[in-house]
Parts: sequence; structure tokens; C-alpha cells
Amino acid sequence: MGMLSWLRPTGRVSFFHSKDNNLILKKVGKGTEQQTTLTDLCRAVTPKTCSLNPFLFNGHLQTAWTTMQSDDVPVYYKRRMFEADDPMFSGHFAVDFVVNPFDASKNSQLTDQERKYTQPSGLPERTAFFADDELDALPSDDTKPMLVVLHGLSGGSHEIYLRHVISPLIADGEWEACVINSRGCAQTKITSSVLYNARATWDVRQAVKWLRKTFPNRPLFGIGFSLGANILTNYLGEEGEACQLKAAVLCASPWNLEVSSVSLQSSWIGLEVYSKVMGSNMKRLFENHVDEVSKNPRVDIDAVRSTKYLHEFDRALQCAAWGYPTEGAYYRDASSVDSLLAIKIPFFVIQAEDDPIAAVKAVPFQEIGQTPYGVMMMTSWGGHLGWFELGGGRWFVKPVTNFLNVMAKDVDLETPFLVENPMKAPGHVTNHTGNPDVTPKPDFNPMRRKLDLNPTILN
Repeated sequence: MGMLSWLRPTGRVSFFHSKDNNLILKKVGKGTEQQTTLTDLCRAVTPKTCSLNPFLFNGHLQTAWTTMQSDDVPVYYKRRMFEADDPMFSGHFAVDFVVNPFDASKNSQLTDQERKYTQPSGLPERTAFFADDELDALPSDDTKPMLVVLHGLSGGSHEIYLRHVISPLIADGEWEACVINSRGCAQTKITSSVLYNARATWDVRQAVKWLRKTFPNRPLFGIGFSLGANILTNYLGEEGEACQLKAAVLCASPWNLEVSSVSLQSSWIGLEVYSKVMGSNMKRLFENHVDEVSKNPRVDIDAVRSTKYLHEFDRALQCAAWGYPTEGAYYRDASSVDSLLAIKIPFFVIQAEDDPIAAVKAVPFQEIGQTPYGVMMMTSWGGHLGWFELGGGRWFVKPVTNFLNVMAKDVDLETPFLVENPMKAPGHVTNHTGNPDVTPKPDFNPMRRKLDLNPTILN
């Protein structure tokens, strides 16, 4: 027993949520009407213990192992390019749709138009463009649940952490999925000087509107990883009650970007390993698109090239491109820690306490306790998008896929969610007049931006 215990050590699993409010969900089924709360649902879909690989016994090892993983989770994609429908954010972005396996070698020759949107090194593995007849056949009125995925910093649809989630969902043919690639990522070329940033919600909004129109009967669900979780949270907050997604998962988000950045800079490994690697990845992305980015007169190409760490890169490129005076101002404006208070759909947050990139100091413990719409599950162990088990599996896949399957198959998504004590929901102040007929009014706008997004910023 002692050896088995050592081989399957367990981490602590904790839940954080509102004490006063409960989001009540109606369960699908005949006969007696059943209800559950979001809190109970999230607890039920999460394994009681978090048993991980004992050889990866801390957050640094768990995080480092993400770079050592072999490509053992094949997911195939067909790509559709979108032209921005808002002239303020002109340019193109790619959405990769999960499809049945195909012979990628037959799709290796790109047309002139496809090369216009693709890096010279070609498309990621197991990815091809839709043929015209395939695009024409895309619209469907089926009712399959569809997952909309946002990847992490400088990543893309090829990232293995998101394929670990997609693969079991599509295995039985009951789910559809697509990945919204941030501009310039996943071997795409940008066609304007606009890259993405940590609050780049415009392409997500356009893609979701298109999905809603193209697949009118599919319930849409969202998941974001790392920076993609920060972007997705901001999108959900901006959409509020008009959100077209039914539920969402936010995995390993950095939340308070300024706190996360300061935390990275406060240790040698944070600065010289994580911040340096992420800065190098972004510089590599920048060099892939330097011809287009250099058309922005605000950007000093030499200043960007001289950066070493992620915060220096953000200072040189993101601040210059978007008009922020400092990287701190950019981080504060793009952070999603307040945005979660504006979300009006059920969401499940998954974090690891020992995550060296999405620092625990940046996690919104107080805020999650002020909304009935979200539940946060935190493990004491797991690193950044790691959670590796003995044998190579990823523990976090279980609560994520369980949550999505239960929300899609066992919850009545057509019935409005019932919130107990709605007057205690965020955005309202207590009625101090003593008059019960006076309706409290919103007092706090969690989505108020400091950056005035107007065309002059981008010219």
C-alpha cells in the first residue's frame, strides 16, 4: 500500500463560489421535475481526488513537461478564413473546424489565395483549408452541441492541451468543435497591422455570430486556456445577458495580468525562464509578421527586437500599437478579474495553486464569491496547463469534459436560469432608502474600459 500511495499521490481539490446566491439549473428528464445548483453540479463532475504523476511533483515540473509531450492526440482540422466585419479591426483571422481524419498529404498544395493567409512553412499538422464545396456544405440545422475553443499565448489549434479536451468529446460523434486562432497564430499571416492582445474579443464575437447563424440549432459552449481564458472572460462579460454561449470553462487564466506579471518578475525562474520563453515566443510571432506590423507608425521595430522578457515585449509592441502609456496600464485594462462579475451564463473555473504563470495571487477569490454564475475549482498541484497523471493523461480533462457533457445533455438550456437572492448579484447596490418600491440601480460597471477604441488608435 505504501508503494501504491507513493505512485498515486493526491492533491487537494477546493471549491470557491458565492455563499448567498445559487444558480438553479433544471435537469432534463421525464416525470418529476428535478433541479440542481451550479455549485452542486461542478462538485459532482469533479473527481474527488487529484492524483498526478509523482515524478512531476511540483508546478515547475508539471509545467515543463508540457514541452516534452509526444503528439499522441490526433485531431484533424479544416480551416476557414474570416475577414473582419468591423473596419476598426480590419484584417483576417482563421477558425479551424474539427473534422473526420483525412489524408493531409492530399491537401499539401495550397492555392494562391490560401498562400496569402499562410506562413511559408505551411499549415500545422493535420490541418487543411476547406474546399469550396465543403464550405458550401457547412451550414446545418442539427442540434449537436458545439465547443468554441480559445488557445493560449502565441498558440493555436495544434496545441496538445486543447486537443486533450477536444479528443474525448468528439470520439463518439456527439460533439462538434472549432478553434478560433488569434491573429498571426497557427501559421497564419496577418493582412493588416493589427495583431491580437489580451482583450482581443472582436474576432471571437464575429465568429460566434457566424456560428449562431450557420448552425442555428446547435447549443454553443466555450472554453479558454491561459490567455485565451482571459480573452473569453472579457468576451462573456462584454456580451452579458446577450451572450450566445450556453456555458463556459475558464482554464488556467492569468486573470489579473498586472499581478501575474509582477509575480513572474519577482523570482529568477519566473523572469529568466517563463517570462523569457514567452517573450521569445512573441518575438518569433512578431518576426513572422514584421512587414505588416511595421506599417503601424507607432511601432519601433528595433525596440521590439531588443526586448528579452514578456513585459518588455508588451511595453514595446502592445503599448505602442494600441496607445497604452505603460504595460501596467495595458494589463489593468485587459485583465478579466472584474469581467467575471458581468458574466450571465454558467461558467466553471479551473486553476492550480502552484501554477507558476497564472499566479495564485492573481486569482479572483473575492470576485468569484460575488457572482451566482460561476464556480471555481482549484487544485493544490498541477502547474500551468499540466495536471499530468502517471501514464501521460491530463487530470483536468475529466472535470472539463464532465461539466460540458452534463451541461449539454442533462441541463435544460432553454429554461432561464433561476438565481436566488438576485438583488445581491453584482452590479447592484443595497436599497438604503427604506422604501421597498425603490428599485436598486447598477452601481459598478465591471466592463468599463480605459482605452477609447477608435480608428485613430490603429492608423
